[in-house]
Amino acid sequence: MASYVESYYRDTRRITLNGTAPLAGQRKVDVAIVGGGVTGCSAALHLAERGYDVVLLEAERIGWGASGRSGGQILTGFGTELGVLAKSLGCEGAGRAWEMSREAVRLTADLVQRHEISCDLKWGVIEAALKPRHLSAFRSTIQEMRESYSYEGYQWLDREALYERVRSRAYLGGIYDPYSGHLHPLNYTLGLARAAQMAGATIYEDSAVQKLDSGRPARLTTSGGAIEADFVVLAGNAYLGGDVAPQLRGKLMPVGNYIIATEPLSEDQVAQTLPCDDAVSDANFVLDYFHLSADRRMLYGGHVSYGRKAPRRLRQRMVGKLEKLFPALAGIDIDYQWGGLVGVTFNRAPHFGRLGDNVYFSQGYSGHGMALAGLSGKLMAEAIAGQAERFDLYTRLSHRNFPGGDRLRTPLLVLATNFYRMRDLL
Repeated sequence: MASYVESYYRDTRRITLNGTAPLAGQRKVDVAIVGGGVTGCSAALHLAERGYDVVLLEAERIGWGASGRSGGQILTGFGTELGVLAKSLGCEGAGRAWEMSREAVRLTADLVQRHEISCDLKWGVIEAALKPRHLSAFRSTIQEMRESYSYEGYQWLDREALYERVRSRAYLGGIYDPYSGHLHPLNYTLGLARAAQMAGATIYEDSAVQKLDSGRPARLTTSGGAIEADFVVLAGNAYLGGDVAPQLRGKLMPVGNYIIATEPLSEDQVAQTLPCDDAVSDANFVLDYFHLSADRRMLYGGHVSYGRKAPRRLRQRMVGKLEKLFPALAGIDIDYQWGGLVGVTFNRAPHFGRLGDNVYFSQGYSGHGMALAGLSGKLMAEAIAGQAERFDLYTRLSHRNFPGGDRLRTPLLVLATNFYRMRDLL
């Protein structure tokens, strides 16, 4: 898997944090947070703003995991259909969860504005159909959202209307969502961390938690010291070590995903690819996604793996698909290639909960984490402060372990993914 240091985002970071030396010695705090992505930084910010003494422990650097490497899409909804949520929550509960997903997007915009985070936030997201069955599913989605959830935001794009925004003949039509968007994920995450520091939170980087002892207080041990805390927030998602919370391991599958970044596009190339500066994903199960960076590079993501190794011939395969979509980019240079882990649950719904009565966790956003993670940090802060109703809505979602246990769950998931990949080709 390509390393963090090769990421385009790393080379275009604009935000510097105050001192974040590794933890050394002992501390007693109100809340200890494990993980320096959007979830952890949002929780730290919202808790510190409420007056809590907060410490955040990050094993690497802030934004080192999925939050600083992702496609950067800020999306309404979830990684699964609302019908999956309705099975656990009922239609009314699924509607409340949907409205909170919209709140998550608004919260992102508010945090960017309020804390002056320079992260290139822009609006407009398209889901594009490659097959007639995708079009049929899109029409059903738009109808269901209007009739069951009173949502009028999705706009239908026929083939020509879509072509005006995405200059590829590969697509048959799509859904345009003006209320979703895209941003520079590492700068956004760093901006949240900086805001948390300014609110009074302390951040320790290079401070991997080796052991969590639950109780009152809980105790978290690193190689350099230990933290005692009344409450703990586990925000490591796919990067949370299995020894920290082994109870969560079976509920989450770390899935590798990959992105390439081209050289900057010319004005003519922009006009022949994404003239409206939208973010785009297709409707396949193993989907591809792309948008333009602030300096007009095409950031193109996709492919999956279930280990630490990238797929064979990854760059050639991704470039081949990009050039097939946009002939205007034939022969373009690729300046960056990187990968990272996405946390996926069995039903693709987010997984919120508690371990005991004072350890909170949020994980498994299944591709919708950039917005939902910010909201989850806020909801956990509310719950710790005694206002748990909104957080508890998500804890009611039913989650199964991946079948096969530690030895067989990855091979079984590979088989299932290959089935859906073959279906994508039909």
